[in-house]
Amino acid sequence: MRVVIMGGSGFIGRALTRSLIRDGHEVVVPSRSGAIRPAAGGVVFAPFDGKSGQALATQLEGAQALVNLAGENIASGYWTEARKGRILESRVAAGRAVMDALGRVAAKPAVLVQGSATGYYGDRGEAPTDEDAPRGAGFLAGVADGWEASTAGAQALGVRRVVIRTAVVLGRGGGALGRMLTPYRFFLGGPLGSGRQYFPWIHLEDEVRAIRFLLEREEASGPFNLAAPEAVTQDGLAAAIGKALSRPALLRAPAAVLRLVLGEMAQELFLNGARILPRRLTELGFAFRFPTLAAALADILGGPDATHA
Repeated sequence: MRVVIMGGSGFIGRALTRSLIRDGHEVVVPSRSGAIRPAAGGVVFAPFDGKSGQALATQLEGAQALVNLAGENIASGYWTEARKGRILESRVAAGRAVMDALGRVAAKPAVLVQGSATGYYGDRGEAPTDEDAPRGAGFLAGVADGWEASTAGAQALGVRRVVIRTAVVLGRGGGALGRMLTPYRFFLGGPLGSGRQYFPWIHLEDEVRAIRFLLEREEASGPFNLAAPEAVTQDGLAAAIGKALSRPALLRAPAAVLRLVLGEMAQELFLNGARILPRRLTELGFAFRFPTLAAALADILGGPDATHA
């Protein structure tokens, strides 16, 4: 199978690429780095400016699947109005390029996996939240909604479209976990805010397995929550990290301090919460390898309870 992965140089994209290549598939990664160039392991990097449908169409010729994970990192800098605009536009522009490219190619990919995030649901409190829940309020909900809407026309072109609303991805070598662990290593860790807000998460391995599962299941379409079935609060998260690292988890970060330092980003990333359920994914038969946070952290951090594929 030939798979084009937009955003293939990101944390999830790199892991997905490794998984596909390992099983003998061909992967093309649209890249801003210039000319077409093969890389180690059979990956091909092809020129793409983030918005050109014509360039992307060339890469889609002969591809059976397209995965769109492209978008600026939401947590790599303070949310000025200009930065918020770039975060949204990077996703919408990539989606526009996808639709333009799909309109140009005669033999279209059979499936499009469209990236999104559990931020779509906004702050949901303690209410169990599955894929039937409506869009929430706030900046991240608007970004996720715009990201999803950018490729909504793919189905009308005969392309099966899956939307993956991904939780915070935990894994080695990148993502959010490294930043989360730092205060614990210096004995400064603890819950954020009240600690009662829910923290949706998924192990990187399960994220990749779920994407591949949805690529291959022809009956899969529409939105899917990619989040582990064990719902944890910030209090539970802090306790689990502290136990995994043999560190205390007692120093709570007050909400007022987080808002003062990080502004709007603190509220949406750390103080809001949602108890996300992967209902449609499990109903389709997907089995999580790491359904509990303790097992996920043990695997990632190499603890005694680690399990491996």
